[in-house]
Amino acid sequence: MTFDLASALPLITPKAIAWAEQRASEILDAGEPLTEQGMTLARRVGVATPEKIRLLFVTHLPLPIDPILSQAALQTGLLGPNMIGLTLGYGIYICNGHNSPRLLSHECRHVHQYEQAGSIAAYLPRYLQQIAQFGYTHAPYEVDARAHEAAA
Repeated sequence: MTFDLASALPLITPKAIAWAEQRASEILDAGEPLTEQGMTLARRVGVATPEKIRLLFVTHLPLPIDPILSQAALQTGLLGPNMIGLTLGYGIYICNGHNSPRLLSHECRHVHQYEQAGSIAAYLPRYLQQIAQFGYTHAPYEVDARAHEAAA
């Protein structure tokens, strides 16, 4: 069964924002700041205030408890066993063993996108709309983040 994200957006967007804001708060509280190399990389991909970024290393990315939100995240490819990083505002989850300049630059580009939008509440509806319209791989925010990936 395929999840119709476009029709579910009015229902899930407020839930997704609340979930993302809560997770971001947890990352900011428990995460660690970027190294000097990480700060340089973040600036290179456009982050205005890299000192605000916090990284939280986890065994796997958290899934929402809400069943509809969880289903949407899994079936659209936003979250799941193959995902190794997730950016929520200035908070970045990175799965253990996957910290690399490529992943960090990708996730930091998402931080830049959040900065441009102004908040999680402003960014997430646009991002989810892009996923619904173009699919995860072709969503403009994802295309942009991949274009800014750095090898070192």
